[in-house]
Amino acid sequence: MADDAPMPVHLSTVLDGLAENPALPAGIVRRLVRYRRGFGHVAMRDDLTLDLIEEILASHHHWLLHSLALNPRLPNTAGMRLAAHTDPAVRAALAAHARSAPRDLYERLIDDPDTRVREYLAERDDVPADLLARLAGDPDPQVRTTLARWWTQAPEAVRRALLTDAADEVRAAACATYYARSPHPVPPPDLVTELLADPVTRAGAIRHALLTPQLAAQLAGDPDHQVRRQLAEHPQLPPPVRDQLTDDPSANVRVGIFSRRDTPEPARHQIHEDIQQGERPLTDLLNDDALLQQVEDHMALAELRHLRLDWVTADPLPHLSSPYICFRRSAARSRTLPADAVIRLLNDDDSGVRTTTATHAPHLVDPATAERIDREFQPDKKTNWRPADDFTFPPQTLRRLATDPDPRMRCLAPRDLDLPVELTERLATDPESMVRHAVAGHPNLPVHVRRALLADPNERVAHATAAAPTLPVPEMDRLLTLAGI
Repeated sequence: MADDAPMPVHLSTVLDGLAENPALPAGIVRRLVRYRRGFGHVAMRDDLTLDLIEEILASHHHWLLHSLALNPRLPNTAGMRLAAHTDPAVRAALAAHARSAPRDLYERLIDDPDTRVREYLAERDDVPADLLARLAGDPDPQVRTTLARWWTQAPEAVRRALLTDAADEVRAAACATYYARSPHPVPPPDLVTELLADPVTRAGAIRHALLTPQLAAQLAGDPDHQVRRQLAEHPQLPPPVRDQLTDDPSANVRVGIFSRRDTPEPARHQIHEDIQQGERPLTDLLNDDALLQQVEDHMALAELRHLRLDWVTADPLPHLSSPYICFRRSAARSRTLPADAVIRLLNDDDSGVRTTTATHAPHLVDPATAERIDREFQPDKKTNWRPADDFTFPPQTLRRLATDPDPRMRCLAPRDLDLPVELTERLATDPESMVRHAVAGHPNLPVHVRRALLADPNERVAHATAAAPTLPVPEMDRLLTLAGI
C-alpha cells in the first residue's frame, strides 16, 4: 500500500532526480514546472513544449530560468528573451551553454556588462569569428586572458594583439605551455625573439625557438624552473646543456631530461633514483620557498609515473621490462604489440600498465582477465571510470559478483538487466551506499524495494532511484503528491 511507503528523507533531492527522469509523462513534467522549492532541473529537459517554456519564462523563478538558460535545446526565440534578462547569472548560463544559436544572440551578449558573460563567450568555438575578435580588445584583462587560452586558432592579427597585450596575464596565456584547446597555436616567427625576452612568455616561446648553443646556455641559467623545463624538452638541446640540466636543482627540470630519448641511460637512472629517494612528507609549512620546493618534488615524483612518451609507444618492444613505470605504460599504449607482449603487460605489477594494455588491446582480454584487472584497479586520481566500463561480462559472472566480498565488484552485478529479483533485493539493502546506488534503476526491483530506495538516507541513492526510467508512473505521482504539487 502506498500509505505504508516510507517518506523520502531527501524529498527535494528526489524531485530533482525525478525532473531528470527521461520517462516522465507530459502531465508529470507540467506539474514539476510548478514546483518552486528545488533548483528547477525540469527546465533542462529536452522534451519541453513551447507552452511550458512560456510558463517558465513567465515564472520569474531564478532557478527555473537559470536551468532553462542551460538547456542546449532552447528555442532561439526563448534564448533571445533570456539574453535580455536582468539577472546576469541567467545571461551567463546562456552564454556558457547555448548551442546553434543565431548570430543575433551572440551580438547581444558580446558587449554584456557582466564580465562572466563575456568570459563564457570567449571559451566558445561556435561564436562567429568577427565577434570573438572583438573580445581581444575587451576592457577586462580576464576576458582577454580567457580568449588567449581558448581561441588557439585565432587569426594572426588577434594572436598578435594578445601576444603583445599590455597585461602580463594576457601575454602569458597567449604564449603558454598549456592551452584549453588543441591544436596549440604557433606564434609568428618575427615575434619569437621578443617573446623569449619577456619573462612571462619565455617558457611558452622556447619550443618555437631555433635553439643555438648560445641561446641554450643562456636559458639554462634562467631563474624560472619552467623555462629550464621547456628547454630540457627541446629537440635541439645540445648534449652539453642536456648534461648540465641532468643535475638541475629542480626535480621538474630533471624529469624533462629523464623523458628525452637521447638521455644516456646512466643519467636517466640517476635522475629516477634521486627523485624517488627525495620523496618525503610535506612538513615545513611555514617556509614558503621550502614548501614550494617540496610540492614541486612531489609533483615530479607523480609525473615519473604518468609521463606519456610517444617515442616509447612508437617502438615499444625494447621497453616491456623497463624499470620505469611510465616507459611500460607508454609501451602499453601501442596498438601494434604482438600477443605475447600484450599478455606480459596484462600481468605487469603496475595497475596502470595492466589497465592501459587492456584498453588498447581489448580483443586479447578474456572475461577472467578483465575481471582481474578491474578488481585490482588502482587509479592515480579520483575517477568515475573503471576498466569494466570497456568490457561486457557474461550474466553468470555478474550474478556471481552480486555476492562478492568487495562492494566495488558487487556494483557490477546490476549490469545484468535480467538479474533475478532476489539478487536485486539483496543489493538494494546492501550496507554500502555505492552498491545501492548501482542497483537503484534496475528494472527488476519490486515496488516496495524501490520505495525504500527513494527514502534512502544517502542522497545519491534517492536521486538515482527517482531519475531511473524504470520508476513506475504511480510512484512519480505519489512523490509529487507528497510535495504538495
